[in-house]
Amino acid sequence: MEESGARFSRYVRDGVIDGNVVAADLLDHVRREVDRFRAAGVVPRLALVRVGDDPASAVYVRRKVKDCARCGIDSEHVHLPADATQEAVLATIDDLQSRDDVDGILVQLPLPAGLDEVQVLESVDPARDVDGFHPNNLGRLLFRRALLEPCTPSGVMHMLSQVGVCPRGKEAVVVGRSRIVGRPMAQMLTRADATVTLCHRHTPDLEGHVRRAELLVVATGVPGLVRGEWVREGAVVVDVGINRNPEGRLVGDVDFARARERAALITPVPGGVGPLTVAMLLWNTLSACWARRLCTLAPPQLPHP
Repeated sequence: MEESGARFSRYVRDGVIDGNVVAADLLDHVRREVDRFRAAGVVPRLALVRVGDDPASAVYVRRKVKDCARCGIDSEHVHLPADATQEAVLATIDDLQSRDDVDGILVQLPLPAGLDEVQVLESVDPARDVDGFHPNNLGRLLFRRALLEPCTPSGVMHMLSQVGVCPRGKEAVVVGRSRIVGRPMAQMLTRADATVTLCHRHTPDLEGHVRRAELLVVATGVPGLVRGEWVREGAVVVDVGINRNPEGRLVGDVDFARARERAALITPVPGGVGPLTVAMLLWNTLSACWARRLCTLAPPQLPHP
């Protein structure tokens, strides 16, 4: 109990969950697992494919390469020009998939206009799809058999477990139905025995649904969509959105200041879910390495609270 209380005090301050600290602990755990693999002569490797010169994408890739180095995972960054053809992108992915030393392949989104994003993502071998976006991996969520699950909702579930939030029996509301966050998030919460309502821009009375939620996850990309006074007293609020307001400041999809007054726990933007997304990417890379190489090593296990 003392250990649990100490961990909670590190992860939560005044009701605000510090995703940076939760992610740092997970990365430390990944590092220890990678050390175990390396001692047996197995070195996980992640390939990151970036197309074009989107500044945000460049920042995200640099962050992932840095965290790979921190965890002892080998990485390589393949950068294609903005005018790369669909065929060139697919050929690059095929090239990487022909190599036994590449365990994970990530295609940094968004892709430049004119490229077929769905075809590109579907071209990645599901066994190396560390983003968890391939239809095979998304479909296997329904069977509770997916090895590689989407990183952001997986990160949310890990964060909840670490701060002592059990979804079982809770009224959960997910706002946003993207294939990257909303839909897999709803599936993971259902798997964890929550009663889940999935809302979107066509949902009548969004306010009414939000007011019911004991556990609220918002991932729409619309700044301030969820007003603070809508939040149920004592709710757990997870804000996945990251937007830049007119003043250039990063903000979420939830009115943080007012929601914080009502929520028992809430994630900030930035510093909430974002760091967990990268940490789960590296966890997926390690898991893919173990599965692909048919390691005789014990499989890696996520830390439990």
